[in-house]
Amino acid sequence: MNDPVRTGIDTEVRYAETDAMGIVHHSVYLVWFELARTRLCQETGFRYADIERAGHYLTVTGVDVRYRRPARYGDSVTVTAWVDRIGSRGLRFSYEVRNAEQLLATGTTQHVWIDNSGRPCTMPTTYRPAFERLLDRSTVDA
Repeated sequence: MNDPVRTGIDTEVRYAETDAMGIVHHSVYLVWFELARTRLCQETGFRYADIERAGHYLTVTGVDVRYRRPARYGDSVTVTAWVDRIGSRGLRFSYEVRNAEQLLATGTTQHVWIDNSGRPCTMPTTYRPAFERLLDRSTVDA
């Protein structure tokens, strides 16, 4: 198996995202993770908003973040996301936040598929092959 497909977003740290010391507040990393994860979902060929309109949701059930170095006001950061595990009812996404080559933070989010009734369900067969292709770059169509 090859490396998973990775997708990233670039953002400049805004003043509103920082504390009195000009350091990015810890909660902002979760927002950045969501932006990168949403972009990654587009790589499946399904926009997340379309998945929701079809009656399925990827509910966050867990978050883990390791802060290594602070991001500061005015920095440009890249947030990269990839799928690192697929189960029958859920997914786990992993993330890296970098300022140039400097690693600032790493993290994961765990998600469970929910149907329109609000109950956990197995991953819809419509989406499984598309998300599985993200696990292994060699299976992605060129």
